[in-house]
Amino acid sequence: MDSLKIVIERHPDGFVSYPLGLKGVVVGQGDTYDEALADIRSAIRFHIETFGPEAFESDSPILEAFIAETSLAA
Repeated sequence: MDSLKIVIERHPDGFVSYPLGLKGVVVGQGDTYDEALADIRSAIRFHIETFGPEAFESDSPILEAFIAETSLAA
């Protein structure tokens, strides 16, 4: 696999990032978007080095990822 989808969330105290399509928990963080992206890249590399190709979700490849917002008001 050459690429993964990464979710990067902005919070009041910084950014949190995590990949889609990997087994297990892999999280990165940083004070900026770029720091969170660099941190998750490093965490992904370590995760794959540790667990090998089995770390990838093979049964359900993610083609696209969407963020949506909806109202829950009745």
